[in-house]
Amino acid sequence: MEVGQAIAALWLFWVVSWIVAAFWADPVQKRATIVAEARYRVFWLAGTVLLFVPAHGYQGRLRLWTPTLAEAWICVAVIAVGIGFAWWARIHLGRLWSATVTAKAGHRVVDTGPYRLVRHPIYTGLLLAVLATMAAKGTVWGIAGTALLIIGVVIKAKLEERFLRDELGPAYDDYAKRVPMLVPFTPA
Repeated sequence: MEVGQAIAALWLFWVVSWIVAAFWADPVQKRATIVAEARYRVFWLAGTVLLFVPAHGYQGRLRLWTPTLAEAWICVAVIAVGIGFAWWARIHLGRLWSATVTAKAGHRVVDTGPYRLVRHPIYTGLLLAVLATMAAKGTVWGIAGTALLIIGVVIKAKLEERFLRDELGPAYDDYAKRVPMLVPFTPA
């Protein structure tokens, strides 16, 4: 298997498994508005398209670096670690997970497992995988896509923060004071 195929296989695995797992969630009790969610979705769509512009064999001005074979395989390993971290968080959150910004019946602060390291570990894992994908590609398109995805993730994380503070009150405020939002081992 080549590096590009391995990267594509990892991302395809994540997309398909994530869609299948979406059926394993409790019903939504309350949801953020479509308008509020549209802001981050635009960044996610544009970022994803740019990040996955094919780079195989491209040697033009828009390729900024070409990783060695060893560096590229390290990127593949980091992508797998990022996706694995996101899955750990998804499994740990269980039926409280949702693809959109929602509250479920019996929603509560989850502060164990990966949620003791960061408040949004799914995003942390996916951002790690996105950054490794960008590093493996070495193109302007990869950098632009990554930048848009980071912006989209921050917008969604902040939307979730406001939503969860409104829904969970002081319990979420206390959690936010103890645990960083996206980057483990940084000040909260």
